[in-house]
Amino acid sequence: MVAIIILVVVVVLVLIVIGLFNNLVKLRNAVDNAWAQIDVQLQRRLDLIPNLVETVKGYAAHESKTLQAVTEARTACMNASSPEEKMEASNALSDTLKSLFAVSEAYPDLKANQNFIALQNELSETEDKISYMRQSFNDTVMKYNNAIQTFPGVLVAGPMGFTKRQSFIANVGADVAPQVSFS
Repeated sequence: MVAIIILVVVVVLVLIVIGLFNNLVKLRNAVDNAWAQIDVQLQRRLDLIPNLVETVKGYAAHESKTLQAVTEARTACMNASSPEEKMEASNALSDTLKSLFAVSEAYPDLKANQNFIALQNELSETEDKISYMRQSFNDTVMKYNNAIQTFPGVLVAGPMGFTKRQSFIANVGADVAPQVSFS
């Protein structure tokens, strides 16, 4: 009788550990999927930027410093290897794009150009998608991190190799409009 009770307790504990492990795997996969969705939109943005830069070049050739900054930020995004590096590079790219759009305000012909308007709209839509997906990613990361850091998940997470994930964090000054000077 005692052996049966011990066996039942062991089976129940094994089932609980399996359930916890499977839940952590699902949450980890959800974080990876959320990152993949951001990565798709980041790539879409990277694909749009060369056309935008070329369009602006035709109207604002003497704004080469701004155009070069956008190109360098895009290259940094493309060369980033880890999600953390991509997050940082993506934030820097967003800042340079704000500067580019601020510069475009000084060129009425550019603002009226249909290609520029279409590219600006596509880029704006992509930025909105990236923003939404970052929020979703952060929510998913929070659920995952909570699961591996709270009881009873913490008992399974550490020994099974589940580690804390980093959320997207806005750059310092991200809420400040870029300063543009034409002097």
